[in-house]
Amino acid sequence: MPDEEGTPAGPNSPVGPDNSQQALDKRRLAEETRNERKVWYFLGYFLFGIHLIAFVMIYAVMHAPNK
Repeated sequence: MPDEEGTPAGPNSPVGPDNSQQALDKRRLAEETRNERKVWYFLGYFLFGIHLIAFVMIYAVMHAPNK
């Protein structure tokens, strides 16, 4: 049963601009969450790598022969 604007009534109607906008918002939110998670992973790997290189350099300097 349509309401005054001609769209089907009911919050779960499959047709209407609100449903497509909600679906688009959900997809954008999911993509944003995925991208944010990737950024944190990349940052974690970067910081881990920097520390690993620093520890290797410290080890090399501490165990270098004195001249």
